Amino acid sequence: MSTDKTFTARILLVDDDDLLLRALSRLLTKPGFQVVPCLDAKKALMHLAQGDVDVVLTDLMMPGWSGIDLLREVRRHNLDIPVIVLTGSPDLASAMSAVELGAFAYLTKPIDAATLFTTVERAVRIGRIAVAKREALAVTGQDDKLLGDKASLQQRFAGALGSLWMAFQPIVSVRHGKVIAFEALLRTNEETLLNPQAFLSAAEKLNAVHVLGRAIRRAVAEAAVLAPAGVDLFVNLHPLDLLDTDLVDPFAPLSHIASRVVLELTERASLDEVSAVEERVAHLRRLGYRVAIDDLGAGYAGMSSITQLSPDVAKLDMSLVRGIDTDHRRQRVVKSLIGLCRELQMSVVVEGVETIGERDMVVSLGGDLLQGYFYARATAAFDELLAPPV
Repeated sequence: MSTDKTFTARILLVDDDDLLLRALSRLLTKPGFQVVPCLDAKKALMHLAQGDVDVVLTDLMMPGWSGIDLLREVRRHNLDIPVIVLTGSPDLASAMSAVELGAFAYLTKPIDAATLFTTVERAVRIGRIAVAKREALAVTGQDDKLLGDKASLQQRFAGALGSLWMAFQPIVSVRHGKVIAFEALLRTNEETLLNPQAFLSAAEKLNAVHVLGRAIRRAVAEAAVLAPAGVDLFVNLHPLDLLDTDLVDPFAPLSHIASRVVLELTERASLDEVSAVEERVAHLRRLGYRVAIDDLGAGYAGMSSITQLSPDVAKLDMSLVRGIDTDHRRQRVVKSLIGLCRELQMSVVVEGVETIGERDMVVSLGGDLLQGYFYARATAAFDELLAPPV
C-alpha cells in the first residue's frame, strides 16, 4: 500500500450483494480512496457518465448484467479506465473474456486487504499514465495510435462495424453532361474510427479485413436497390479481399449486381501478399465484375499492378489534380497518363477535382470522367447527386 498521503482516487465499486458492497466500501475507504458504491451494473455506467472515476472494481457474477457485460460496455465508452474483476467462482472462460476485453486484473475472493489496496492503487497510476499518453499522442499528431491496445481496438472496431454505412460520390461524364457512376465510400458512426483509413487500419491490425470487406459489399448491395438504373457502382477492395472466397461466391449479395460493379484496387497497397492475382481477377470478370486501379500516380512505382490487374478503368490520384491549372509539370503528367491509359483501352477517371480551374484544365488535357468536391461531396442519398454541375 502506498505511503503517499496525498494519493487520492475515486473508485466505482459494483456488487449486487449489499453486505459485501458495504464491507468492501469500508475497507477501501481506509487508505483514503473515495468509494462510489453501486448495486447494479447498468447504474454503474450512469455514474461513469456523470463524473470522474479512476478505477472500476466489479463483481463478476451479478443478475442482469455480469461484470463482463459491464467491462464490455465500459470499453465501448472509455479505453483507458482500469477495470478490476473480482469473483468467488473463477473459471477459465470468464478469465479469458476479461483479458480479451482489457481487464486490468482478475482477482479471486477471498482477497486480503494488502493485495486489494496494491492492485487498486497500481490500476489508478497506470490508468493515469494511459490518459497522459493519449494526450501526448493527440498533441504530437499520432492519431493512428489513439485507439489503444488490441482489447480496446476490438471494442471500437465492433462498434464501427455495427454502425457501418456507405456514402456515394458521383463520377460525371463532362462530354455527356451526366452522372455515369457512383463511388461507394466507407462510413461509420463510431467516433474514433470516422476516418475510413483508421477503420481499415483497425481491420488490418485485428486480422479482420475479410470481415470488414464482406460488410462493405453487403452494404453496397443493399444500397444499390435505390441507385438509379444504368449507373455503375465503384467499390473499393483491400488487396487481401482477393483471397476471400465470399468475393467470388455467385450467391454473395454483391455478385447479384456484378455487371454494374467496378472493383477498385489501390496502387497504394502492394499485391505481394496475394498469390495468383491474374487468375483471381479473371474469376471476378467471369462473374461480371470490372476492375479499376485506384490512386494511379500516387502508389508504387513500376508496372506490376497494371500487369497483374489488366484494369478496365484507371483512376488518377487527386494529388495530381491539386492546382493543376497553374502547374505545368502536373499538366504534362496527367495528359500523358490519360493518353497512355486510353491506348491500353482503359477508361480514365480523374479524381479530386475541386475548382472550376482544375475542371477546365483536366478537360483540356483530354479528361472526361471526373470526380471530386466540385461536383458533390459524398452522401447516402442518390437523388441529391444526380444533377451536379458539369
